[in-house]
Amino acid sequence: MNNKDYYSVLGIEKRSSKDDIKKAFRKLAHKYHPDKKGGDEAKFKEVNEAYTVLSDDKKRAEYDTYGHVFNGAGGPQGGHGGFSGFQGQGFEDFDLGDIFGDFFGGNRRGRVRRGRDISIDLEITFKDAVFGTERTVLLNKTSVCSACKGNGAEEGTQMEVCTTCNGKGKIHETRQSFLGTVSTTRECGACYGAGQIPKIKCKKCGGLGIDKGQSEIKIKIPSGIQNGEMIRMTGMGEAVSNGIAGDLYAKIHVKKHPQFNREGNDLVMDLNIKLTDALLGAEYDIHAIDDKIIKLKIPAGVAVGETLRVREKGVPIDGKKAGDLMIKLHIKMPLKLSRSVKKIVEELKKEGI
Repeated sequence: MNNKDYYSVLGIEKRSSKDDIKKAFRKLAHKYHPDKKGGDEAKFKEVNEAYTVLSDDKKRAEYDTYGHVFNGAGGPQGGHGGFSGFQGQGFEDFDLGDIFGDFFGGNRRGRVRRGRDISIDLEITFKDAVFGTERTVLLNKTSVCSACKGNGAEEGTQMEVCTTCNGKGKIHETRQSFLGTVSTTRECGACYGAGQIPKIKCKKCGGLGIDKGQSEIKIKIPSGIQNGEMIRMTGMGEAVSNGIAGDLYAKIHVKKHPQFNREGNDLVMDLNIKLTDALLGAEYDIHAIDDKIIKLKIPAGVAVGETLRVREKGVPIDGKKAGDLMIKLHIKMPLKLSRSVKKIVEELKKEGI
């Protein structure tokens, strides 16, 4: 008679549902599978045995009542059926590929080969961030072979069926384990899943279709880009044989400007003006971000910290109006006053100014 506590083996309570049993079994099957590093065959069989009983309503009822399960001949069954437990009722709800795919290499199921992504940092001026620009970078990376255009064949020669996989692009392997016969499918290493190989290999890349070297890449930086934004260039990363290239990610770093700051699509600047100009009004020449001169009219009687707006002299965004230029006024007070100036100020004071 088997006196094992199957509920304890799976780490569940006696009132657990079928879903709870399945979840517990799936977790422990992953943990103890013998083909996994750190696996435990004895524990794995014990977990399998517990699941075989508790996943079957009839066997579970017998176990809950008598502490063991009766087989077809009427004798007690401890569940030591090896792999048979996976063939019992209830396990068909599991995807064997899902549980054991990591251990046996799995079935790639048409997964496309993809090259590695590349990340770079680009520093640009404030003005280039406002109006946009184009930068050329030189990267040492794997690219599609320029001679064979990626097919790996010498120019003017043909492709032929891969004899390793007979043109299927995949290799089927079968091996024996304590679980029985296990079949797996992997990508053919000779043709990299293409099913064809060059009759005469490209001299430049040796038939791989890819070649490592320096690549000149032009990166278009749009107007209005913000500091820290990322530009993604699809297919400009590392290339792989018979697959798609990864992507290139360029992180933009915008240098600070001595005069302008950015707030959304508006440009903000400070302007110091004389006290007399604040009182009487004046006109100042302002250098805009596009280097053009703006004639800024200061109205008479402006207050300290007042902001003047110049329409559409801010950041241009594609398809939209440019932001505005916001000019914050600061009145520059004289450090010393001459006698004549003091008299004038005293007269102003008498006037209540």
